[in-house]
Amino acid sequence: MTEPSGTTVKDVPAQAFIEKYAQHLKRQGKMEIPKWVDVVKTGTQKELAPYSPDWYYIRAASIARRIYMRPHAGVGALCKWYGSRERRGVKTEHYHKAASGLIRHILIQLELIKVLEKDGKGRIISRIGQQDLDRIAGQLKEEEVEEDEDEDDDDDDDDDDDESEEESEEESSDEDSD
Repeated sequence: MTEPSGTTVKDVPAQAFIEKYAQHLKRQGKMEIPKWVDVVKTGTQKELAPYSPDWYYIRAASIARRIYMRPHAGVGALCKWYGSRERRGVKTEHYHKAASGLIRHILIQLELIKVLEKDGKGRIISRIGQQDLDRIAGQLKEEEVEEDEDEDDDDDDDDDDDESEEESEEESSDEDSD
C-alpha cells in the first residue's frame, strides 16, 4: 500500500477529514473522555447537549484541523470560531462564543497524546501530530482516488452497453420497416 507523497490536510475535504480523524481518535483510545460529556452544552447559546455520542471526538478532530490550518491559535480564538448566534425569541439575535472550558479540556487532551504543543502565542501542531494528520489525509486521498477509478470503470461499462443497445434498436427498426 503506497501512500501518495505530499498529501496534507489542506488537500482533502474538511468534513471527510474530520470524520476520519475522529474515528482514529476513538479507535486509538488515548483520549480521556470526561464524565460530563453527555450532559454538557457546547456554549451558553445552545439549548441542549449534542445528540451524537461521538461529538467529543468530532470536536477534538475539528480543533486539531483548525490549529493545523491556523497555527498559534489559543482558547479565545477557538471560542470565537466555534461560537454561534443565540436565538432570543422575538428579540434580535446576538453572537455568543463557545464554551471555553470545553475547548481548553480538548486542547489539554490533544497535548497529552502529543498532537499539539504549547507555543508562546497559543498552540501549534507537534511533529508527531502533523505526521499523524498528514497520514490520515493521505489515506483519505487514496480512498477518493480509488472511488474515482471505480466510477470511471462503471461509466465505461455503461457507455458500451448503451452503444450495443442503440445498434440493436437500429437493426430491429430496419427489420420493421421491411
